[in-house]
Amino acid sequence: MGCVVSLEEAIAIVGSARADGKTIVLANGCFDLLHVGHVRYLDGAGKEGDMLVVGVNGDQSVQALKGSGQPFLSSEDRAELVAGLEVVDLVVVFEADTVSWLLEALRPDVHCKGTDYTEATVPEREIMRRLGGRTCIVGDPKAHSTKGVIELVRARFGNTASRDN
Repeated sequence: MGCVVSLEEAIAIVGSARADGKTIVLANGCFDLLHVGHVRYLDGAGKEGDMLVVGVNGDQSVQALKGSGQPFLSSEDRAELVAGLEVVDLVVVFEADTVSWLLEALRPDVHCKGTDYTEATVPEREIMRRLGGRTCIVGDPKAHSTKGVIELVRARFGNTASRDN
């Protein structure tokens, strides 16, 4: 089980792991309403190296990317849920539209994205190339999504479903 850390702590931990010869992998996402697609994505990312660091978009970032009404869970809750997965070593919350600055700060060996991307469409692929790392597409086909979970809940319970249920 991983832990949620500050950027400064992550830099130190990653630096130590790198000095020990470990391969560092970075995956990222919003992870609002954790679902099986997220688990499969992170499991695939974890298989690409020795240490999996996950960047979780902060609340403002999720709202900018997904629109009003999201996130459903706070960044602290989402980060803790992701850190609770066995494959995850570290979680860092970030407030940005892209993970570019986190790649620059941590300099991972591998940057993993889900199957809703191709290597050619990953926005940060040039940063990874410049850093000497690689971009890797992992996870199952994009058959699961937070939007799909929301639509399923609305279909079963209607738009009046309470957040307490």
